[in-house]
Amino acid sequence: MKLNTRAQSAQHPHNNSPVVLVHGLFGSLDNLGVLARELVQEYDVVQVDMRNHGLSPRSDEMNYPAMAQDLLDTLDDHHIDKALFIGHSMGGKAVMALSALAPERVEKLVAIDIAPVDYHVRRHDEIFAAINAVTDARVTTRQQAASLMREHIKEEGVIQFLLKSFVEGAWRFNVPVLWEQYPHIVGWETIPAWPYPALFVCGGNSPYVTEQYRSALLEQFPQARAHVIAGAGHWVHAEKPEAVMRAINRYLAEKSN
Repeated sequence: MKLNTRAQSAQHPHNNSPVVLVHGLFGSLDNLGVLARELVQEYDVVQVDMRNHGLSPRSDEMNYPAMAQDLLDTLDDHHIDKALFIGHSMGGKAVMALSALAPERVEKLVAIDIAPVDYHVRRHDEIFAAINAVTDARVTTRQQAASLMREHIKEEGVIQFLLKSFVEGAWRFNVPVLWEQYPHIVGWETIPAWPYPALFVCGGNSPYVTEQYRSALLEQFPQARAHVIAGAGHWVHAEKPEAVMRAINRYLAEKSN
């Protein structure tokens, strides 16, 4: 499946491989824009809408092998042989799955606040409840939607993040499929080891990448290193963008595999 994309050319090209930015659950290609604005100084940048999100195609299938194939199809569509991948949350898992499907196409891998594990926990039921309340009420403005969502979600930042995908009274993600396929999204099937340096950027206050997942992470990414950003949660790139970019730039500047 070819994904909807936004491509930007480097302002100061250095013959680098392009960077592909992959958002997380309930997101869109705009979500990693804070990183894109920095990276496009030196890299061609491709931002993607994942399946069942944004303006990309819909599908009843929502698992990581399928999402990895989407990324591979999109590389082919853009005639990209090898790319640097940066994925947040679900997007990070999709990139990890691509490293198993087509390891020769992944030059560098950055996973933002996600580990290659089955989390066995539901962290998004309040979000689904808020989204469905907006749909059921048939409201058309973001102001009306926000008012309803505050009955379910306490974090204003999360509400504003979700509302970026509320356009003309409709959600730009496929809510029924995301609900039905949610066990696949939080889940994971162990992949073969990817034997190159990988960077895992973690929020110090986030539960997604903790010591309990260390052995599973290193089994699949034996050359991985973690960069923990103190005082940040799951949306670490939005909360501490400068610190995240420093870590990413150091990693990208290292000799490629």
